[in-house]
Amino acid sequence: MSGTDTNTDVLVVGGGMAGLTAAAYLSRAGLKVVLCEKEKKTGGLVNSFEYKGFVFDGGIRATENTGIVLPMLKQLGIEVEFLPNPVSLGIGRDVLRVSSRDSLAAYRELLGKHFPENREDIADILREIDKVMGYLDVLYGIDNPLFLDLKSNPGYVFRTILPWVLKYLLTAPKIARLNKPVDEHLAGFTSNQALVDIIAQHFFQKTPAFFALSYFTLYLDYRYPRGGTGALAQALDRFVREHGAEVRTETEIASVDPGEHRAVDTKGNVCRYRKLVWAADLKTLYRLTSLASIADTKTAGRMRARQQELSDKTGGDSVFTLYITANMDKSYFAKIASGHFFYTPSATGLSHARLDELLDGEPGGPTRFTNDKARLFAWLKRFVQLNTFEISIPVLRDASLAPEGRTGLIVSVLFDYSLTKHIRAMGWYDEFRQLVSDYFVEVLDASIYPGLKQAVIDSFTSTPLTIERVSGNSDGAITGWAFTNDFIPAVNKQPRIASSVLTPIPDTFQAGQWTFSPSGLPIAILTGKLAADRVLKELG
Repeated sequence: MSGTDTNTDVLVVGGGMAGLTAAAYLSRAGLKVVLCEKEKKTGGLVNSFEYKGFVFDGGIRATENTGIVLPMLKQLGIEVEFLPNPVSLGIGRDVLRVSSRDSLAAYRELLGKHFPENREDIADILREIDKVMGYLDVLYGIDNPLFLDLKSNPGYVFRTILPWVLKYLLTAPKIARLNKPVDEHLAGFTSNQALVDIIAQHFFQKTPAFFALSYFTLYLDYRYPRGGTGALAQALDRFVREHGAEVRTETEIASVDPGEHRAVDTKGNVCRYRKLVWAADLKTLYRLTSLASIADTKTAGRMRARQQELSDKTGGDSVFTLYITANMDKSYFAKIASGHFFYTPSATGLSHARLDELLDGEPGGPTRFTNDKARLFAWLKRFVQLNTFEISIPVLRDASLAPEGRTGLIVSVLFDYSLTKHIRAMGWYDEFRQLVSDYFVEVLDASIYPGLKQAVIDSFTSTPLTIERVSGNSDGAITGWAFTNDFIPAVNKQPRIASSVLTPIPDTFQAGQWTFSPSGLPIAILTGKLAADRVLKELG
């Protein structure tokens, strides 16, 4: 197979937000940049798509600033219009619209109504959340200096940054002490497992307490790009192209030879680079990278050690998503909750539908998921009934995103990748998708959205296997490494984040969700900028 042969200053692999950010800063600096993305368009898990007149978001449902997103756009001179993204929380038929920090009191009442015997525990938990919100006020109290032109405003360093650094140094140890998994941390406040579940079950397994309890602040920071979340990625894509970068979509890298500074795609095209920024799945990088041309034995040894270190690590939780088009006006849904809604139909808690209930095997021996279809499908129904849904209704943020008088809904729950893979191996995959879709609609119709079932026009699904195929992420992960790993193979302390982009591979940097933990949209952007800065420094 023959193809083209290209020379470039920097090859960026992965067209998600990390890769786009890196390419934006590198091309703005005048370097020759080639960006390769295996899908038809860039954006990764920040994308929107049109379906029969409805616009849906295929990845994240909203964006948060956290002192990174808006400063990045301002520094690059990119204009993106953001709309309000109010969040609601619901249990049963009770709904709280989060509007300010004062909404914590209403959240205490919401929990107290469903767990009246635990009102004192709830008060203690809410004081803990309020304390964490104070820590977050410090952590994100200023725009990230990485996205500011400090040379033109040296006074800002003394007036703002230095006082903030002092506050941060006093706050960081307090944050570090909240590293215990959130469910274990909450168990120190209450013995009611259902209460712990309701607060924690829509977070990833073993999410650190600080990260989980900070979400009340993040709810207030959410905003929605006009046109859908994908508008943010599209704006960066335009910037990258306008500044001379070559964007190659539908281009998947097949091999990387760091000794020869050469990458080859699946079509046989060769790209010779001076620096490589890998903003895609990290296991894939080490699987595709050849050691044959690495002359230095120490370098080769470090690369093998890193490959081995990653080999048994798993990606974080994935999601099952149902996209619904409904013959109901948006006003019906607006009266019930806002367009971004975390809803739990039952206060029973997911501890009554544990994944290990589906495991078979002798005590002390190997376990595997059950081959009993009836048992597994019965568990799925219980799992859906007790879960917490993330419901996104784009048209309630942007009125142009659905036909008049109709509404599109995106309904998701966290879902296990390995179980999905087992279901496909058993030949039940299509039936599984339809069954879970039906359960979603039945539960919502019987609880918070009466009449939804009759109003459904059309629906389709995305599973962990869909995310794996589209994003290339190991285990269909949506935010990097699982917290359940024996250790996380990424930098996980804020003071060390600048080093997170380094790799043992010569002239190769990493960026994106696998680079730092916990991750998300702001971390993808931040590591993309850090990787670009490293490249610019080394290339002078």
